[in-house]
Amino acid sequence: MAFSVAPRVRAALDEGLPVVALESTVVTHGLPRPDNLALARDLERTVREAGGEPATVGVLDGTVVVGLDDDELVRLAEPGADKASTWNLAALVAQGRDAGTTVATTLYAAQRAGIETFATGGIGGVHPGGGYDESADIAALARTPVVTVCAGPKSLLDAHATLERLESAGVAVVGYASDHLAGFHVATTDLKVPARADDAATLARIKRAQDALGQPQALLVTQPVDPGLDPGAYADWLAAAQADADAAGIAGRDATPFLLDALARHSDGATVDVNLRLLHANAALATRVAAALTSTPTGGTA
Repeated sequence: MAFSVAPRVRAALDEGLPVVALESTVVTHGLPRPDNLALARDLERTVREAGGEPATVGVLDGTVVVGLDDDELVRLAEPGADKASTWNLAALVAQGRDAGTTVATTLYAAQRAGIETFATGGIGGVHPGGGYDESADIAALARTPVVTVCAGPKSLLDAHATLERLESAGVAVVGYASDHLAGFHVATTDLKVPARADDAATLARIKRAQDALGQPQALLVTQPVDPGLDPGAYADWLAAAQADADAAGIAGRDATPFLLDALARHSDGATVDVNLRLLHANAALATRVAAALTSTPTGGTA
């Protein structure tokens, strides 16, 4: 079996209850042990406390599981799991591997399971410096009509280029209580978004209008973290982290985890603290949106 939905998640969907998909790379590659497992459990608790059913997605023995149980979370929190994006998912399944799921793969799994809402930290996007280093998240957002609540593109990315690519891909971007694209570690960027919503009910109406129009893209909701880091201080820490990477000869796919670790070190843990707070805030907002969707009919009117 290559795809499985947990009975509790299927029951919640069948009953029309709010269900929120959660990714698992934050468990497999986001934090060191045992903080990674604690975060996974805490995020599920945040969804439940907001009135929803969490559905953390992962790959176990080559099966995409939507709604990991606690034993499965423990297993993914141990060393050895791969990272499943859409470009290697089939190979991991065929090889019977364990893996955490990225934004792109979690979107795929959520749509296939019938889940309309997904919460993550920051989305992948266009890396600075030009060239062709672009996350599969953008293509997934362009073809998956799932509400995706995030804190904007990850701070290591070119936010302007990422927003331009999202526009080219037709992805609807909405600022939650903000006219600007959220900035992940910093609260906002100076980039204006095409639409703003100040409550979950409005976001649900926008999603239902998308459904009525037959638009196949995601509704990307960017929620500024409150409070975010000082932009000047963050720029200094990032420059120091980049200098460390250059000195160590780190580049390519190894650059992002190295830079994140260096940022945490240079900021005395401030970037990690912000990351944890935004993850919980996004999970709570996604649950409110999921609840609003259950009472908002297709057509965009409440």
